[in-house]
Amino acid sequence: MATLRFSFGTMGSGKSTMALQIHHNLASRELFGLLLTTLDREGAQVTSRLGVAAEAIEVVPSLDLYALAVANWPLHYLVCDEVQFYSPEQCDQLARVVDDLAVDVFAFGLITDFRGELFEGTRRMLEVADERLPMQVEARCWCGARATHNARVVNGEITYEGETIVVGDTGVGPGEQPLFGDVVRYELLCRRHFVRAELGS
Repeated sequence: MATLRFSFGTMGSGKSTMALQIHHNLASRELFGLLLTTLDREGAQVTSRLGVAAEAIEVVPSLDLYALAVANWPLHYLVCDEVQFYSPEQCDQLARVVDDLAVDVFAFGLITDFRGELFEGTRRMLEVADERLPMQVEARCWCGARATHNARVVNGEITYEGETIVVGDTGVGPGEQPLFGDVVRYELLCRRHFVRAELGS
């Protein structure tokens, strides 16, 4: 019986690494599947911070994921990274792929945004998934406690306002000036330091 499995966690919890591993394992058994992502740091591919990457289909807002599955039939599985950025309708389309086509779907995403609130895609995945699995790799706050929040840091200060989706990790090192606009990065924090807006020393 096909399953819609949603695995979630903070940044650095191994979501993309696990997505790549599942895709590799299934493909090596001569099963046919698609690897999907959206807004990856490197474009139309799934990339792990460990340095592993694979080409992927870019999920844009207009893409019907059920129609994509039908167009690529016969299909054994879909591996979907960054599902927090999928629309609720696209999450429902993944559920339909499982129910109508008996295709396994492995979905991975962040659970909350920089404000500590559920992403739309995450909320819908939690509502429709057959299995909801927290990632087992526990990322850590600067204090050593388990990290639970992805804080947005703009020009060295934590912010709780702004657009939900802003690409970060700009690569500007300490003491360097950004070429254009603000320096945006994300920092993993425990709940206490997220609430207190404390980045440590």
